Amino acid sequence: MAKAAEDGSVDTSGGRSTSVEDQLVREGDVAGDYLERLLDVLDYDGDIDLDVEAGRAIVSIDGGEDLDKLVGDRGAVLEALQELTRLAVQQSLGNRSRLMLDIAGWRRSRRDELTELGTRTAKEVLDSGEPVRLRPMTPFERKVVHDAVAGIKGVESESEGEEPRRQVVVSRSA
Repeated sequence: MAKAAEDGSVDTSGGRSTSVEDQLVREGDVAGDYLERLLDVLDYDGDIDLDVEAGRAIVSIDGGEDLDKLVGDRGAVLEALQELTRLAVQQSLGNRSRLMLDIAGWRRSRRDELTELGTRTAKEVLDSGEPVRLRPMTPFERKVVHDAVAGIKGVESESEGEEPRRQVVVSRSA
């Protein structure tokens, strides 16, 4: 079995293995370094915070004036930066990353909005009995809505369609 060394290399000779959390911390460190260089190139200020939550590295950038430009319209720039950061981590560490990037608290506030949307939609479906199809969403947005709907008895949700037009459909449980 391959073992990860302290320097991030893989040791197949039976050295000490690192935990999943150690791997996620390394992902966050690589991502933080990548994003710090990006902020320097753009001449943007921002504080980078690294965390591990729910089995993934979470990197947050807060505190800068121009950070909303890195979020973009409906999070489009943020999504692209997250993918680039994941690629930088993969190139450095050799494994696919599920890292999540948040900039200026956008994902945090979007999560709150989507949780409320999912809950409200589930209650509407319970009252009317009619399924509701929501507008197309990113995978992050759909997951938040699915999680909110899952907390309401008597309704269920599923994703339908193809990216980038994939939508959540909320309906009564069978």
